[in-house]
Amino acid sequence: MSRTALAALALFAGATALSAPAQAAPACVGTPGNGKVKLEVAATSLRSADGEVAFTVYPDDSSRFLKGGAKLARARVKATAPTTRACFWLAPGHYALATYHDENGDHKFNRTALAPKEGYGFSNDAPTTFGLPSFKATRFPLPAGGGNIAIRTRYGR
Repeated sequence: MSRTALAALALFAGATALSAPAQAAPACVGTPGNGKVKLEVAATSLRSADGEVAFTVYPDDSSRFLKGGAKLARARVKATAPTTRACFWLAPGHYALATYHDENGDHKFNRTALAPKEGYGFSNDAPTTFGLPSFKATRFPLPAGGGNIAIRTRYGR
């Protein structure tokens, strides 16, 4: 993974450090009504039920994707293997989503100098072969009827 990709992952991790405590049940983040619809998200392929999974929603703005303080919403849910779920009340539109499996519960995305130590994933299962995916690769529509997405959790080792 390139230094630029690691720096962006560090920003993502820093942005998650100030989030809310883990939820006992995947209650939806946000408030229903005013035209908002439910987005249900599943982080799949978790290797353990240790810690929690952070789900971060980004608005339809490529300049805010994975930037510290630029999230639209976040949920932290106690991990359940192999799948952990969360949900959000959002206006129909386009979004991008990033997840990470915070196995030690320290609210940080732990990594070595070369690779992530904890699992992570992006909407559309956007590839991370050569660093972080683009906003365009992670952008997805949330229709007026709501939606469900699954994100495969990837681990460095």
